[in-house]
Amino acid sequence: MADISKAIMAINPTASFSMQDALDYNSIDWEDTPVISEADINAKLEEMPSPEEIATAKANLKASAKAKLIAGEALTEDEANTIVL
Repeated sequence: MADISKAIMAINPTASFSMQDALDYNSIDWEDTPVISEADINAKLEEMPSPEEIATAKANLKASAKAKLIAGEALTEDEANTIVL
């Protein structure tokens, strides 16, 4: 299971909370933030790409940038960022 704090921040970027265990919904102290249901957090986690999917997408973007450079084609901004960042 993924770190649920990332899902919380995806739902509410200004959320103020703390956790004892990054994988345990029941360890969340919501501080001044309205409570987000465990079901909503789990739904957001299902929507979010896994670390493996993110790594694959980055690798594919880099390969696309390289192929375009070799062929003399224009790069998208995201492709260019893989080279200069």
